[in-house]
Amino acid sequence: MPPLPLRDYSWQQTESAVYLSLPLRGVRPRNADIFCTENYLKVHYPPFLFEAFLYAPIDDINSKAKIGNDAIVFTLFKKEIGLWEALSLANVDKEMMQRIREESVLQAQAKAKELTEAKAVTKREDERYALRIMMEIEENERKKIEDIKENERKKANKELEIWKEQQKNATTEEEMLQREVKMCQQKEQIEKEREKSKDKKTISQIKHMKSKTATKGNSTKAIFSETLKNDYVPAPRSTGNIKIQFTPRVFPTALRESQVAEEEEWLHKQAEARRVMNEDIPELHDLKEEEKNPEWLKDKGNKLFGTENYLAAINAYNLAIRLNNKIPSLYLNRAACHLKLKNLHKTIEDSSKALELLTPHVVDNANARMKAHVRRGTAFCQLELYVEVG
Repeated sequence: MPPLPLRDYSWQQTESAVYLSLPLRGVRPRNADIFCTENYLKVHYPPFLFEAFLYAPIDDINSKAKIGNDAIVFTLFKKEIGLWEALSLANVDKEMMQRIREESVLQAQAKAKELTEAKAVTKREDERYALRIMMEIEENERKKIEDIKENERKKANKELEIWKEQQKNATTEEEMLQREVKMCQQKEQIEKEREKSKDKKTISQIKHMKSKTATKGNSTKAIFSETLKNDYVPAPRSTGNIKIQFTPRVFPTALRESQVAEEEEWLHKQAEARRVMNEDIPELHDLKEEEKNPEWLKDKGNKLFGTENYLAAINAYNLAIRLNNKIPSLYLNRAACHLKLKNLHKTIEDSSKALELLTPHVVDNANARMKAHVRRGTAFCQLELYVEVG
């Protein structure tokens, strides 16, 4: 059944705008289809159709349409100031109508293409700007860390020099103490000799003094040796390093419990993934050599995730994946960003891709597989797809 042309409409104008009102006649507003260009306006809401081959060009980008109160009200801004003689052109034949329709469609398609290209260019510029800002932030953080390390190194060297000086002074004091102990022993020996010479006056006195001197000498020696033992402090032992080496083991499980073939396959896949590199990307020409490393980009994305800058983290992971699409942790981390931003379908897609790369199932990738399942299951639950979770 052909549509019914709508004749019952009203319009008003000023020198800069045209106001057009179309009655809906009981039709639901969501069923109205509006198409507008500089010279053509079409409104189709079954079973009615309204067409206007406009008298003069309008600004179709800034013009407005408001639907409500059983009517569609258009505000059409004129490109040239002035009053129109009529809303539509007069004496328009079918051939001219068809030509205007076709030109309007082509014009709308060209504008849509221009808008799409402009949006793509703007998006690329924004991404490059965000990446450049992130690089500058990372460079500033790196300089701060290097300055802190340098200050700590100087402080440690200063403390080491002070400790060496203290050790040197302690050694000197110990040598002086040993000299004093030796001098005291020599003085005691001289005193003993003097005592012996004095006790030779008489034989009886000598015998008596010998026994007494022997007893006194033994007790004196014991006292002085005990005193020396208490006062003598030995020098500290010299420092040394003991090197301990362990047999390297990639996987923590015992050999009798591990799956050797699967573990070797997993290690081989990881080594192959690290060698894959796609450098045919236009954005790489403006980057430094270290910034073309997927692992460096992943670490940068992790830091941005920690500061809750999820969009910037996604940009870093995107570039890393374009460089190397075989590293499962890139997809796993990007899934976490999408989950924070409620991009649930993208979360499911990245988690599934990470699970595909995390094969075969070994102990080394068990934690990563657990995270992928949790993030994908969370996204399914938030989408209320509980069957998929099971």
